[in-house]
Amino acid sequence: MWKEENNKLKRDFTFKNFIEAWGFMTKVALIAEKQNHHPEWSNVYNSLSISLSSHDAGNTVTEKDHRLAKAIDELLD
Repeated sequence: MWKEENNKLKRDFTFKNFIEAWGFMTKVALIAEKQNHHPEWSNVYNSLSISLSSHDAGNTVTEKDHRLAKAIDELLD
């Protein structure tokens, strides 16, 4: 579940292993590039943390962030 905190949308993900985490990141990267809106993220082994904010809007959460978060969530369905 995404949470809004410190002007960012944040969510943590846990996968079976590093390969699954990396594969998910690859899918997110393709969506982010298509939307021209790129996440801030951190990956350690099977854990992934994603933060979204709109730098061009003064580092606040905008519709662009919600749209990317929704697209990321749809990868999990």
